[in-house]
Amino acid sequence: MMFLIRNPFVLALCCLSITASATVANAADKRPIPIIFDTDMGNDIDDAQALAVIHALESRGECKLLAVTVTKENPYAAAYVDLVNTFYGRGDIPIGTVRNGMTPKPGRYVKAVATAKDNGKQRYPHDLTSGADAPEATGLLRKTLAAARDGSVVVIQVGFSTNLARLLDTKGDEYSPLDGKSLVKKKVRLLSIMAGVFEPKRMAKRDKEYNIRIDIPTAKKVLEQWPTPIVISGHEIGQAILYPVASILNDYGYVKHHPIREGYELYLKMPYSRPTYDLTSVLYAIRPDRGYFGLSKPCDLVVEEDGFVRVDENPQGRCRYLTVDHDQIIRVKEVLAALSSQPPQKKK
Repeated sequence: MMFLIRNPFVLALCCLSITASATVANAADKRPIPIIFDTDMGNDIDDAQALAVIHALESRGECKLLAVTVTKENPYAAAYVDLVNTFYGRGDIPIGTVRNGMTPKPGRYVKAVATAKDNGKQRYPHDLTSGADAPEATGLLRKTLAAARDGSVVVIQVGFSTNLARLLDTKGDEYSPLDGKSLVKKKVRLLSIMAGVFEPKRMAKRDKEYNIRIDIPTAKKVLEQWPTPIVISGHEIGQAILYPVASILNDYGYVKHHPIREGYELYLKMPYSRPTYDLTSVLYAIRPDRGYFGLSKPCDLVVEEDGFVRVDENPQGRCRYLTVDHDQIIRVKEVLAALSSQPPQKKK
C-alpha cells in the first residue's frame, strides 16, 4: 500500500531527514580509507614506489596507513620501510615482519639505502635498523584489525601470501576472541592483490607469476579462503604501464637524497622504465571509482599445484581481476608518476 504525504510541513521534514541521512553517509564515505600494506620490500623497486604512492594519497586525505607487514625475511626490508615512512613524516607507523619467510637475500637496494651514511650520520634517519627488532607480522595484523572499524580496512598485498595465510589460521588472543578468518570477515572490506597472470595468451601457456610461485601453498589459501571481496592486478597490468624514467630523472630533485629515486637507481642500470606492478594494486585500492581500470566479471581463482592461477566462472564469486585499455594506460602512467614523486607533506 502506498501512502501520500499531503502536509507540506511533514513533507519538508521528511525531505530534510533524507538529506541529512545522505549527508552523514557521504561524510562517512569521505573518511580516509584505513590501509594495511603487506609487501616483499626489496625484491623489486615497485614495492618502494607503491609505498610512496600510499604516502602521497595519505597526504591528500584519501587513506590512512595503519601498518606495514613484510613478507621478505631480510632484516633490511623492514629497515627500508621504516626509513621511507620516516622520510614522509610518518615514522611511527607500526611495522611487522615475517618469521621463517621467503627470499632472505637483501636484494639490490634495501641494504644499501638503509645503511647509507653521510659524514658518519644516517642519510635517511630511521629507528628500526633490523626487521628482527620488529614484532611478528601476524600478531601485528591481528592487533591492527581488532582496533579498526568494522568493515573498513582495505588490505593491499603486493608480495607473497605468507603473512595473510597465517593470519587466517590464527586463533583468538588478547586483541580479539575471533579466529583469523572471522576477524578478517568482520574488519576487512577489500583485499587488493598484485599477483597472477590473466592475459588470455599467457594463460594458455600456463604462465606462473612470481608472487604466487614463491609461496604456492599460502597463495592458494588466501585466494581460495579469504572471506572478503578480492581484486587482483595481474602481471600483465603492470607490464602494460611502465613507470617513466623521465620522472625518476626529473621529479625527485626537490631533495638532494631521495630513498625512492636512490632505490630505483640501484635496482637496475639506468636509464630504464620499470613496470608498475604493485603501484596498480595501491591505486585501485584507494581510488576504485576513478575509472583507471576495468574489472572482470566475478569469478573464483584457483591456485594449482604448479602455481598456475586458474579462473573459474562464478557469478557469485568473490574475486575479480583488473583490465586496462589504451586510454587507461596513459592516464594511470601520469597519475602514478605524479603520486610516487609527490614531496612529503610539510609539517604545520
